[in-house]
Amino acid sequence: MDKTQELTAAIVAGIREKKGRDIVTADLSAIETAPCQAFVLCTAGSPQQVDAVTDAIEEAARIQAGEKPAAICGRENAEWVAMDYGTVMVHIFLPEPREYYDLEHLWDDATITHLPEE
Repeated sequence: MDKTQELTAAIVAGIREKKGRDIVTADLSAIETAPCQAFVLCTAGSPQQVDAVTDAIEEAARIQAGEKPAAICGRENAEWVAMDYGTVMVHIFLPEPREYYDLEHLWDDATITHLPEE
C-alpha cells in the first residue's frame, strides 16, 4: 500500500467513525492536470456532524498515516469543509451543497469508487 492509499484508508476510517455517508473516492493519479492524486468526498447530516467528521479525519490521518492537513477551509459555516493533505483532498458536505457542486462528476475521467455503507 503506497502512502496515498494509506492516507485515503485513514480518511475513510475517520469518516466512518462519525457516521459520514455516501463516501466516494476519486483516483486522479492518471490525470496530468489534477490538483492532487485523490479526492475523498462524503456527506454529513448537520453542521455539527460536518465538524465531528473533520475532527475524526484529522485524528485518524495523524495516527494511522502520520499526516496532518496543510489547510482546512470551511469550518466557520460547516456546510462544506475542504481538507488539503497534498496528495489527497477531502470534501465533507451537507446534502444540498454536495448535490449542487456535484464534484464526483467534475472529474469524469477519474476512477470513481462509491464505498459501501457500513
